[in-house]
Formats: sequence, structure tokens, C-alpha cells
Amino acid sequence: MAGTNSSEIRVAGSGRLFVAAAGTAVPAAFTADSTADWTGGGWKDLGFTSADGVTFAKKDKLEPVDSWQAVSPVHFVYSDRDLTLKFALLQFNEDTLPFFMGGGEVKTEGVPASDVYRYDIGDRAYPDVRALGLEFTDVKAGTPTAVKYRFAIPYGQVTASDDIKLARKSAAQLGITFTAMSRGDGQALASFVMKDNTYSAAV
Repeated sequence: MAGTNSSEIRVAGSGRLFVAAAGTAVPAAFTADSTADWTGGGWKDLGFTSADGVTFAKKDKLEPVDSWQAVSPVHFVYSDRDLTLKFALLQFNEDTLPFFMGGGEVKTEGVPASDVYRYDIGDRAYPDVRALGLEFTDVKAGTPTAVKYRFAIPYGQVTASDDIKLARKSAAQLGITFTAMSRGDGQALASFVMKDNTYSAAV
């Protein structure tokens, strides 16, 4: 809706991140159990993230077309598009560590009862294409239902990993930048699915 409307302001009060096999679709059903909506589709909850939440970035690169007749560009050509999510995971487990490191798996080391596990970092990097999902909830006072937003990148991979700081006064974090990859043929790079009646005017 055009004009000023405070009900359309969104605050990501709480949220979660999920990872799944490449090509997994974002769940469109919004039931009372949001976790079941995701995990029923094969998504895995990545757990706690830092209080900074998630930074969403879309950067388009345009190349100007100059001409002899004008000092300003007469046209622009899109040459690049980067769509990324940046966040820091706080939990270390069999899902988060390989995701951060770029693939592989955690294996049992020795006798299973010993609770000793091993994760090997390869001597070279291999593509580790995944689907990444995000959900956040905005609860406003005086409203009967919460507004929920879901965002998913069906094909992408970790393109940058922050340094892991091990210190006495702070939790270790797995800082990740996840970048969307094109599937070609005009398919969506990513998708939003919203439980938000402010969009009803567009239907």
C-alpha cells in the first residue's frame, strides 16, 4: 500500500537458519509448528546465531555505455549480481562444522562409546552446493497473529569464512558468507514466502 503505514514496518525480532540439500524448496505451509514446516521438507536447523542476526546483501554491478555525444552514460549493462547472506553460528556440531569448512562429514573415531569424533579438512577445496533457508518473526503489540517471513536460496555455497577466535571471554563463532548461484533458464535466484496480509492488495 502506498503512503505511510506503520503496520508495514518489519523488525526481525527472532529468527532461524536452515540448511538442506541443493534444490530444496522453501516451505510454503505456515502451521502452528514452524520447526516442523522446515524439518519435514528435509531442512536442518543450524541453531543459535550471534545477536547480530543475518545481513542480507544484493549487489548489482552495472557497466556504463559512454558515447562521444554525451558526457553522461547513455545506457547501462548489467554485468554482475551478488546475493549473499552473512551470519555467525554459535553451535559446533555435525551440521555446522562441515557447513562452515566446505563439506565433508564428522566421523566416529575409535570405539563409539568413547564419544570421540573426527573431522578432516581436505587439502583442496571442492564445491559444496547447498540450499539455505531463513525465517524471521515480527510480533507487534495489538496484532492477533505474528508476521513471518521466509527466504531461501535453493542453490549456493559458502564463499567466505571468518576467522574463528578462541578466547576466554567470548563464545567461538563460525562466521559465514553464503552466496546464491544461478540455476539458469530464468529460474529464481532466491525466493521470499511471507505470511503477511499487508500484501493482500497486490493479489
